[in-house]
Amino acid sequence: MSLTPSSMLPIGTIAPNFTLPCVTTNSYVSLNDNIGRFGTVIMFICNHCPYVKHVNSTISKISKKYSQEISFIAISSNDIVNYPDDSPENLKKQAIDNQFNFPYLYDKTQNIAKQYNAACTPDIYLFDSKLSLVYRGQLDDSRPGNNIKCTGNDLIYAINCIINGKINERNQKPSIGCNIKWK
Repeated sequence: MSLTPSSMLPIGTIAPNFTLPCVTTNSYVSLNDNIGRFGTVIMFICNHCPYVKHVNSTISKISKKYSQEISFIAISSNDIVNYPDDSPENLKKQAIDNQFNFPYLYDKTQNIAKQYNAACTPDIYLFDSKLSLVYRGQLDDSRPGNNIKCTGNDLIYAINCIINGKINERNQKPSIGCNIKWK
């Protein structure tokens, strides 16, 4: 495991569109067909990373709480040859075990991760309804072993800002986790 911070894509960046296979439905999902009423969260996650395992239940709770306002999409871009725990079959199990209510997509070519400049898992992006980036970085200050409860308060605050038409003026901290497993 290589501890890696997110790259902090510039605020205002327009989300690149994608169409990727969903590991839970075996159908293809595109960003443009899944834009939330107020915004869209795109998360680069995987199955094997302890930092993702630490936040799985929290992202599941947040996605359910805001399901009427915000669309959530998870993407795994890891190399499955060297990291078979991140195969589509194992991602599907992760989604079921954590009761994800959002599409979990597999980026086999890793092109989407590169377009988003994703660096780690979890790497979290919040785009407004026009797909302009308004938040990127950590879920909260909790990390495995630091005894801080995982609440998702940084992402929740950013979501509430766009729902209420406010600018998020809080300092946005990078996420920290395992590096994307590049081919």
